[in-house]
Amino acid sequence: MIDSRDAGSSIRRRRTCESCGERFTTHERVEQRFPFVSKKGGRRQPFDRSRVLSGLELACRKRPVDADSLEEATERISQKVISLGGGDIDTKVIGELVLDELLHLDRVAYLRFASVYQETATPEEFMLLLKPLMSEGSHE
Repeated sequence: MIDSRDAGSSIRRRRTCESCGERFTTHERVEQRFPFVSKKGGRRQPFDRSRVLSGLELACRKRPVDADSLEEATERISQKVISLGGGDIDTKVIGELVLDELLHLDRVAYLRFASVYQETATPEEFMLLLKPLMSEGSHE
């Protein structure tokens, strides 16, 4: 090993192959146990970080939100899910965590996700989604 650096949730190491001398980089990450997610129909499946990222990306499609911000939001959501403990977590909890992140990332993305997530069916229901956006603390 030539060099080792702590990069937050992972360790980056520069190494040299003993047989050929070529240098390469490895990234080591602590394996964390995520809880199972309880779906609407009663099914259970392991928490999947990539699904959270995919949902954020879809909500932020064609919006001025960079990939690093989405990755950081996904990491914050994942850490909150882990901190809730090893038991099952309801999809509603994950949805609320995503909404909270989107509220701070992009207001239009928040509306997109909220309208689908909360199954908005009428204009009146959609108007209720605007309430958190109208508070003084919200920003572009």
